[in-house]
Parts: sequence; C-alpha cells; structure tokens
Amino acid sequence: MQIPPRNRIRPLLAVLLLIFETFGLANLISEEVERRTVQALLVTPMTVKDLFVAKGTSGVSLAFIQAILFMTIVGGMNQQPLIILVTLLLGAVLVTGIGFIIAALGKDFMSILAWGMVALIPLFIPSFGIMFPGTVTGWVKVIPSYYLVDTVHRAANFGAGWTDIWYNLLILLGFDLILVWIGIVVLRRKFQ
Repeated sequence: MQIPPRNRIRPLLAVLLLIFETFGLANLISEEVERRTVQALLVTPMTVKDLFVAKGTSGVSLAFIQAILFMTIVGGMNQQPLIILVTLLLGAVLVTGIGFIIAALGKDFMSILAWGMVALIPLFIPSFGIMFPGTVTGWVKVIPSYYLVDTVHRAANFGAGWTDIWYNLLILLGFDLILVWIGIVVLRRKFQ
C-alpha cells in the first residue's frame, strides 16, 4: 500500500521529538549536579528515590505531552489513538532512561551534547527505514527505538490493532525497564 511521504514522516518526527527530550532531561540533571543543587535537595527530607521519581515524571511528562501534541496536530491520531498514546508513553519512558544514562556520563552541556549525539544517531536509524522502505535490514531490530517507530507507523498509517503490535509493545516495555534501571544505577553513583 502506497503511503504519502507526509504520512511516513509523522512517526519519524514524533520519535525525533521524544529523542530530543533526552537532551533536555540530561542537561537539566547535569546542571543540577554541577551547581550542587542535587546535594542541597538531598540534605532535605527528600531521598534519592524521590529525586528519581520527580525527574523521571518530569522527563516522561514533557516528552509525552510534546509527542501527543505533535501527533494530534498533524493528524497522526486519527487511527488507533489508544495504541499510539500507549506507544508514545513507552517511548517517553525509554528516552527518560536514556536521559538518565547520558546525565551520568556528561559533566557539562558540551559533554551532554556529545553523549547525546552518540545516543541520538542510532535511535534515529529505524525512522529512516519507515521514511525510505528497504534502506535498513533486520539488524535494526536491536535498536530500542525500532519498536517505537514501527508501532507508531503501523498504527497511524495502517490502522494496526493490539493483536498486530502487542509484541512490539512488550519488547519496548522490556527496553524501558532495562534502560531506566541502568540509568538510575549509574546516576545514583554520580549523586553520591
């Protein structure tokens, strides 16, 4: 089935919005560590767990709301809106976990930008497979964003239902749990 380029680019841009939130969250956390705001917060009754919940909630919320607004404005929510919402929420959790990891690796804005590009480029590759079919092969399935892009594309452009994409969502959830856990572990070391 032929799909107009404007419809193919929707998942690409929605994922790009999500991925760019990685930079924002990582930079925010890095600046708070650099300015010692985190240490000031941790001498209050706030625990490290509370800090992660707050940062995670703000990271997921910002990425999720922007992606929803974009998909709504460009007409990407016309088919299977619930599937797209769930997928974008899982994508927002994914980029929040990656943002935690980048924040732990970076020391300032330039290092966040450098590490962010190392994460951005591979995460963006599956989007090219949607935009230009046949340009990527099966190896792209090892990239977590593949399951995000593929699900949004299939739901928004082909009306794929839950039975068609449940395994994508399950794999995406697995990547979410792993990356958020790794992000929390490495970032906790930086806070101590």
